[in-house]
Amino acid sequence: MGVKLGIDGKLYYCAAGIGGTPTWTEVTAAKDVTCTINKGETDVSTRGGGGWKATIGALKDASIEFELVYDDADAAVQAILDAFLAGSVIGLAVAKGDITQNGTKAFMADCAVLKFDEKEPLENAITISVTAKPTFSANQPQFVTIGSP
Repeated sequence: MGVKLGIDGKLYYCAAGIGGTPTWTEVTAAKDVTCTINKGETDVSTRGGGGWKATIGALKDASIEFELVYDDADAAVQAILDAFLAGSVIGLAVAKGDITQNGTKAFMADCAVLKFDEKEPLENAITISVTAKPTFSANQPQFVTIGSP
């Protein structure tokens, strides 16, 4: 498949979450998207470790951060704002291309929108910095390869 450019990546939302068969809508107002996934660390050092500290991975943590160009007529911007204000779950998918194409890889999760930070610079467009994290849900976050649309 080769190298993918950031411009080919896509961010999607589904107001109903990721369960069942989600109906994904692309967030076309998104600029820079960052999906950070890491593990907590657990110290498992022992006296028999030869003086070396030993660590294993613990719980996974994910954060989806992105910037939106503000458009009050954009349904995606409104859906993300609504999820933030209501404290409701929103499904998000960070995909390496079109989520309807076979072979596309994506990370998806039911998320809580935790930050909706509006910036109004004098000479640029109004933008919104958003941070979302997986939240309590019957659906676990997942990496998927799209098999069929």
